[in-house]
Amino acid sequence: MRVLSEKEIQSVYSMKDAIFDLKQALTDHYYGKVKNPSRTVINFAGGRDSVLYMPSALKSANIAAIKVVSIFPNNPKLGKKTTQGVILITDTETGEHLACMNASYLTRLRTGAVSAIATDHLAKESANTAAVIGCGAMAEEQVKGILAVRNIRHVILYNRTKSKAEKFAEKIKEQNPEFTGNIDLAETADKAVEQADIIICSTRSETPVFSGDRLNPGTHINGIGSYLPHMQEVDETTILHSSKIVADTIEGVKEEAGDFIIPVKKGIWSFERLHGQLDELAAGAIPGRENDTEITFFKSVGTAYFDLAVAASVYEKAVQSGLGTEVKLS
Repeated sequence: MRVLSEKEIQSVYSMKDAIFDLKQALTDHYYGKVKNPSRTVINFAGGRDSVLYMPSALKSANIAAIKVVSIFPNNPKLGKKTTQGVILITDTETGEHLACMNASYLTRLRTGAVSAIATDHLAKESANTAAVIGCGAMAEEQVKGILAVRNIRHVILYNRTKSKAEKFAEKIKEQNPEFTGNIDLAETADKAVEQADIIICSTRSETPVFSGDRLNPGTHINGIGSYLPHMQEVDETTILHSSKIVADTIEGVKEEAGDFIIPVKKGIWSFERLHGQLDELAAGAIPGRENDTEITFFKSVGTAYFDLAVAASVYEKAVQSGLGTEVKLS
């Protein structure tokens, strides 16, 4: 078995690679070439901490994978990472376990890549200003993703802890040397979104982080933060005013996305109002943005075949490059 570290993965696999691989994976899924069972979630500490088990298989490539990811929000107080994960890849012809790799970077990267694909279909072609609400690690690849599909000239950051936003601004410059636009900090989330063409929401908030009344016509929102039924980082005004809402998977958001579950329980919105699923958008089965005044919203809670797509590609590149450590398990 080949074991791959995060640094080794980063050395051979980029956002451009992830967008390419996920476009293909989304199309494969639309045409029924992917097996993607429901994830298993085990909660601890009253639901605060979670361990997720996410299996999938791509028939045409004879590859299966399972990602195990843990989310422990109090870990920073212990000097440990909030999110930790590994991906195991298996050959479905021989049953051989081919590789085990760090999943943290790949999870951030594939989430940024699917947001980039959604943004490419749903954001205005002229979009040039992005607001980032929540400046944690997941937001790094979100920024990288939208920079890959739109000519962003202005980034506005908001985080409850201002110093975190200041550090995030430096990271954007370091990680994206091709970006020569302006980066500003907003005093409130509302002031950030009212200037934006594209909004990235990447928080663990249980209550909405901005007012939907502050949105401009033509805004596109990527919501990737809230991932449990009681979490709601995007308010009901935003949901009700969005003309097209696309989910990464409809099954996933019905079970996990409080942004939708809460207004459904209130009786003011219905899942029937979803425009569709991201694989339908990628395959051209449903339209993307049709005019410059629509407010559009992409919601991602994640799904296993996204991880399979990037991990299988990383494994191929690692074999070609001779990267990783071979470990004998028997």
